Amino acid sequence: MNENKLQTGNTEIPDEIKPVNEENKQEEIKDKQDEAKEASEEDVKQEEKAELKANIEKKPSIDQTAEVEINSAPAKIPEEEVKTELTVEQPEQSESETVEIDLKTSEEEKTDEKQEIPNEDQPVQTEEKEIAIEAAAEPEQPKPSDETAEADQSELTEVETPGSNVSDSTSKDLDHEDDDEDDEDDDESEDEDDDTTRVDYNQFSRKELVDLLEQTVQEGEVDAIKNKVALIKVAFLKLNKEEQEKRFESYLQEGGEEESYEAPQDDTEVRFNAAFSIYKDKKSKWMEHQEELKQKNLETKKLILEELKALIESEESLKTTYDEFRTLQEKWKEAGMVPKSEVNNLWQSYHFYVEKFFDKVKINKELRDLDLKKNLETKIELCESAEELLLETSIIKSFKKLQDLHRQWKETGPVPADKKDEIWDRFKDATDKINQRRREHYNKIKEDQKNNLLAKTALCEKAEEILSFENLTIKDWQENTDKISELLKVWKTIGPAPRVNNDEIWDRFKTSLDTFFAGKKEFFQGIKEEQMNNYNMKLDLCSQAEALKTSTDWRNTTQDLINLQKEWKQIGPVPKRHSDKIWKRFRAACDEFFNSKSAFFANIKTHEAENLKKKEDLITQVEAFEFGSDKSKNLELLKDFQRQWTDIGHVPFKEKDRVQSAFRNAINKQLDKLNINKAEMQTVNYKQRIENLKDRPNSGRIIHNERNFLIGKRKQLEDDIKLWENNMGFLASSKKADLLKEEFEKKIEKVKTEIEVLTEKIKFLERETD
Repeated sequence: MNENKLQTGNTEIPDEIKPVNEENKQEEIKDKQDEAKEASEEDVKQEEKAELKANIEKKPSIDQTAEVEINSAPAKIPEEEVKTELTVEQPEQSESETVEIDLKTSEEEKTDEKQEIPNEDQPVQTEEKEIAIEAAAEPEQPKPSDETAEADQSELTEVETPGSNVSDSTSKDLDHEDDDEDDEDDDESEDEDDDTTRVDYNQFSRKELVDLLEQTVQEGEVDAIKNKVALIKVAFLKLNKEEQEKRFESYLQEGGEEESYEAPQDDTEVRFNAAFSIYKDKKSKWMEHQEELKQKNLETKKLILEELKALIESEESLKTTYDEFRTLQEKWKEAGMVPKSEVNNLWQSYHFYVEKFFDKVKINKELRDLDLKKNLETKIELCESAEELLLETSIIKSFKKLQDLHRQWKETGPVPADKKDEIWDRFKDATDKINQRRREHYNKIKEDQKNNLLAKTALCEKAEEILSFENLTIKDWQENTDKISELLKVWKTIGPAPRVNNDEIWDRFKTSLDTFFAGKKEFFQGIKEEQMNNYNMKLDLCSQAEALKTSTDWRNTTQDLINLQKEWKQIGPVPKRHSDKIWKRFRAACDEFFNSKSAFFANIKTHEAENLKKKEDLITQVEAFEFGSDKSKNLELLKDFQRQWTDIGHVPFKEKDRVQSAFRNAINKQLDKLNINKAEMQTVNYKQRIENLKDRPNSGRIIHNERNFLIGKRKQLEDDIKLWENNMGFLASSKKADLLKEEFEKKIEKVKTEIEVLTEKIKFLERETD
């Protein structure tokens, strides 16, 4: 066992004498003191004076010592006399028993521990002729070791997703906002069984999280809401990241360029940033206030040190001196935290003066025994509290509470010597078990992260296998897109890999995804133009079908629509966003016509009988009609009769020829009466027929073909005239030849008349097509 001693002159400081500070036990101490005082106050005083006188003869005076140790700057215990193995009250006969509060193992971290006195009220271990000053079990403001930090960080690490290259304005605003916070916030934000964490914020929507944050930042003090705010922040950033990734993926699938993508910031993000800024401002003011309090506490404790120093030099009675000492101890404990840079000096100076006081006043044995008894009771309660922590389900919470129990243990004075080892072993046993649970907890986290790495590696291999497949059709791309999307869903369900591998494995997976979607984009860019051409052709078919849908020319229109449907099938696919809409448009036009046709033919006999009656009435009207002297007007009237006849429609098939002949005879009789040339009437009828064609959807094409036909026919007739005239030149003068010439001349004259009619028709058609 290391033996570290702090001596003043030749007098050694008694073992672990530190008065208890529980208010509910002060009355018992006072009663004991009163009993001792009533028994023999004067005897005690005389005995004390004699003892002090004897001590003065053996060592330098208090005043002399004060010149060396008290009046100088507050004494610091030599660094080589400070034991820093994070032990608490180890018995003198056993080796140093380390309380494993942190997981630090490196030599560099051990060195850091030796240079830091974590708590303000560090315990002073005192025995007969020996004081062992040990470091606290845990720093007042703990800084996680590499192992702890890695494990703790894993609890808050978000699952990387393929949208990680997408700018996330909210996460950029918040990622580094807490760099200036105190170290103690690291552990507080991880308290998984805190009242705050009993709410699963991952089940909240982004809007609900923002509403909750806006409400929370207006509530209470910063130290009461900071854990809740931290958890809301983590949940919101995760959801916001996923939202940005969805937008980004949708943007890419619609053909957007990754380099030109700019992540939008919606109202929810703006509200979140505004609410979080309010919290940051409140926290900044709160931190400033805490620093001001620490400075005030520092000044208070410095004054207490000066009062302790004056008390040591005081010549007042034991009772008065001891009461004042107890009062100063209570003031010290109530003063609160001080700046970290002053903790070490204050702690050493405080315990130096405490030991100097004990050395001077030599508290009587009865009061000492009472203190030992009270301290034992306190430490038994601490042992029970430590053992209860074994039932705590939260590893982090139990560990933090254990740190507080160790702080209280160090602040509690010594116990009777016969109970010292027993009570320490009990407390240490509970501590070891809690530490073991904590190690197992973080070992489990590490093991899970290794398994996550294996699972993510397998997903990378599957993605690379899909990437090696040559996609030649839209179906190929769609099937493999579904596979890639499924891999991404599985990836999101897997937790983080070890920190050293996390970025690397994500980059590998994301590279495969980026390569796949880049290839898909290139493929669809290639067929995009073809699909747009198909779309334009189908638009034209829709227009033609819509022009035919109201036609009552059932036979011709039916064939025309069937031809359009055949053309539709031969045209390739159109862009998906137009496919359903344009197909419904085309089908609606076809359906309207065929439904009308079906309805018509369902009642065709009735319609034909009605049409027969109408045409017979029209024949009677033509036969009885009295025309005027205006030839042009008469032609228009005859043209109108022709139009009415055509508009009436079909009649029963067996009556068709009869009524047609009757109508033609009626017209011819009127022509004979009016002395109108039949050729002229033919022209009128022809024009009427062409007028009727204009209602058909393909009328332009029909008229164009008709014109070409007439031109060809006229050319043929002109060639025939030339041939006949040429043949007439070869006929000799004879009676038979003269008869042939006369026949040729009549034929030529008739053809010339026909050519005139054709020419008139051609001119009419040309006017109609202009």
